[in-house]
Amino acid sequence: MPFRHAARRAVATAAVAALTVGLAACGSGDDSKSSAAQATPKVNPELKGQVTIGAVLPLTGASATIGKDQQRGIELAVDKINSGGGVLGKKLVVKVEDSEGQAASAVNAARKLVSVDKTPVVIGEYSSGNTIPIGQYLQQRKVVHINAGSSSPDIAKIGDFSFSVIGLDNIAGKFTAEKLVQAGYHKVAFLAPNNAYGTGLLKATRAALQQSGGQIVQSLLYTEGQSDYRQELQRLKSANADIVIYSAYGKEAATINKEAYQLGMDPRKFFGIYLTMCTTDSDPRAVDGQQGMDVNYIGPNGSAYKSAYEAKYGEGFRTSFSGYTYDAVTMAAKAINQAGSVDPAKIRDALATVGKRYEGVTGAISFDAHNQRSEQPYLIATMKDGKVSEEGEVRGPEA
Repeated sequence: MPFRHAARRAVATAAVAALTVGLAACGSGDDSKSSAAQATPKVNPELKGQVTIGAVLPLTGASATIGKDQQRGIELAVDKINSGGGVLGKKLVVKVEDSEGQAASAVNAARKLVSVDKTPVVIGEYSSGNTIPIGQYLQQRKVVHINAGSSSPDIAKIGDFSFSVIGLDNIAGKFTAEKLVQAGYHKVAFLAPNNAYGTGLLKATRAALQQSGGQIVQSLLYTEGQSDYRQELQRLKSANADIVIYSAYGKEAATINKEAYQLGMDPRKFFGIYLTMCTTDSDPRAVDGQQGMDVNYIGPNGSAYKSAYEAKYGEGFRTSFSGYTYDAVTMAAKAINQAGSVDPAKIRDALATVGKRYEGVTGAISFDAHNQRSEQPYLIATMKDGKVSEEGEVRGPEA
């Protein structure tokens, strides 16, 4: 899940096409297959041998939609790299393991990648509650870890082998608080999962709201995996807040949004942290008009990536997270080439140098002293007719 840090306020300026959520991935007909084949660059025949790195993603479980979209970013990066010079003159392979959305499974997957596949770099996961133990295991084994989806500030404490290409939540909380208070929302209710991500997000958001002149009048951290969230929603409803800030993983978010809609709660009074995560699997009626923030899909240099994504998969971005795994793979490849080795310690040192200023598809990536992305562009968006529409600014309560 998400949890991300650092001092960043950059608001995305790149125009993003409307994102259709809740649709199946590519079509299975011959036409879509042929167009995908045409969109995939051919592997350079001069590449000899292979270099393997790993990834742990939630391909099943509550965040499966996002995990599968993260996998798309990896696939596109591999296509790009292998159509050129590869890695050390060899074909790059990214071995992807399913975390099943569970911490124990995520660590077991990372253990397999290290002990069996001998990968010097592992990318993953998505949920902070899974990313942190993966990172801690990889730190113990002195294997490079690249976080491309989680945002808990605790990720910055993992160690010198751990890097983040996505911003952490102290930055997200500050961005959200400033935008909501500027728009006239001062009394806020808060809902998030009771895990590393949710507790960190609450702390960061509360502090940022206080600094911006707002306050949290009701906060709830829910237990993951419940089949019913009406009790929590009733408490939020009775708080009479100006707006509800919430964050939830895809399938759990779908249940929360459905039940809030059934309870007569106005979707326009909900503000989703990582809006695509919160709405991807939801009934469009239950989230119509819902506002939110999200990490930027692409940066100024991301148009070619956007075109490659649409050409290969036959649709616009499913979520806002695929570009971050793309950047993780391309940065890892550049670091391996720069190191001239698959020795994890040499890759770590090279990656720190690459991260002094890397022009990724999600924007410029620079690592801070803790190897965390120090600048993170965010978007403000609104759900309209089942699609994410980039708004630019938060719609005030009077709208």
